[in-house]
Amino acid sequence: MIEQFITKIRQYEIRIRKAVNADMRGSFRSVFKGSGVEFADLREYQYGDDVRTIDWNVSAKGHGTFVKIFREEKEQTVFFILDVSGSQQVGHANHSKLDTAKEICGVLALSAIQEASHVGLLCFSDQKEKYIRPSNGMKHGYEVITELYKLKPISSKTNLAEGILFTLNVLKRRSVVIFISDFIDKNYEHNLRALARKHDLVMVHLLDKRETDLPRLGIIPMVDPESNRTVWVNASSPWFRKRVREDFAQVGKKIEQFARQNDINYVAIDSQQDYVEPLVKLFRIRRKK
Repeated sequence: MIEQFITKIRQYEIRIRKAVNADMRGSFRSVFKGSGVEFADLREYQYGDDVRTIDWNVSAKGHGTFVKIFREEKEQTVFFILDVSGSQQVGHANHSKLDTAKEICGVLALSAIQEASHVGLLCFSDQKEKYIRPSNGMKHGYEVITELYKLKPISSKTNLAEGILFTLNVLKRRSVVIFISDFIDKNYEHNLRALARKHDLVMVHLLDKRETDLPRLGIIPMVDPESNRTVWVNASSPWFRKRVREDFAQVGKKIEQFARQNDINYVAIDSQQDYVEPLVKLFRIRRKK
């Protein structure tokens, strides 16, 4: 029921807001503030300036060292990219990774709306499943939450690169982009790097223990939810179980390393566990940044 979905999102949003305010002794606004800035001017470097603001291209011309001056945009945009492909259907029968992804997206969208941000949404598989242009106001916020609840993806396939490219094309000004996915795909890193350069990117990496801790049921069929291809495996084999765990661990390390190298805020969340503490930890990192 949509009413239960909205009630749950409200309750989690309140929990996270209280935890963030208590932990950081500051306004929840800081979670979404700080990246909505645009270039305004240049001035000569002064002692104490942040070296990260130096414009090396201008400074290299030999007329002195110059730093960029930014001004905060009056209208901050928080844009969500939600992966709704078939691999997100993994999980318990009554609660999949996609269910958790929808909740997290709804909670953060509600938080952003309450801080006067413009909120937009792209749900993507290997095609555009749902796009909502950024806007503000509680009415718009609840429209986003309602569309999340109602969404039933048409395609089960994945093309993260195309979803990222769509976002790059529709967002003209620097925004906070929150990307919620299990990141099970290939050849999307180039576009993701471009997204991180243009926007303030946050990666929420959804995991599920059912992908790594297989039940010991002997030889069983495993169906790829995106290709519908069936493969028979020995789920009781120690060698196979170890290989599955190591493969997923390697993917996770690779994604986390990519985020660190490209100055992207990253958090991994188990879809079957309470996600309040991981999100509070993420916001703590953003506050320090």
